[in-house]
Amino acid sequence: MYPRSVALVLVDIQNDFCPGGALAVPEGDQIVVVVNRIAPLFSYVAATEDWHPENHISFKEQDGPWPPHCVQGTMGAELHPALDRSGIDLIVRKGNRPDRDTFEGLQALNESGDSLDEILKSKGVDSIYVAGLATDYCVKATVLDALKKGFRVFAVTDAMRAVNLQPGDDARALEEMKAAGADLLTSQQVLTAAAN
Repeated sequence: MYPRSVALVLVDIQNDFCPGGALAVPEGDQIVVVVNRIAPLFSYVAATEDWHPENHISFKEQDGPWPPHCVQGTMGAELHPALDRSGIDLIVRKGNRPDRDTFEGLQALNESGDSLDEILKSKGVDSIYVAGLATDYCVKATVLDALKKGFRVFAVTDAMRAVNLQPGDDARALEEMKAAGADLLTSQQVLTAAAN
């Protein structure tokens, strides 16, 4: 078990980002088994959700780049059904204002309007492990933002998948995270470290 100062942040493991969803990440659902394996090692687990209104600025109908996805209250916005929610302590949401898109998970808010950044710091968390979707978008943005906010960040590389609009976007995203100060590791390394 990791100490209480360490948290796991699960980024946008939602139906619309998995195969069959409106904005599917290739093999996005394959991370769920990996996440379910490592989540019990953490005393605090937070999950972020994209939570868009129907007229969100990122949607093509509003001249944005993406098809409608993770619309509030729809099945597509729900966490993947195979994701074990029993160990998730907090769900925070982002992108819920029509005029603003938010990629960074630590800026997601709870129902009281507190950001994940504020919540984690109030609990004495100084290190986070990050997994989720997609490597080259919200995961990368979350990692880089968390580093700027003073967290030590570990990116679990086999517990994320990329969109790869351009071939190699995943590798470039990981390189960018590493260059900014994140530690890259596999789920097996997470398990091994917890056992020691």
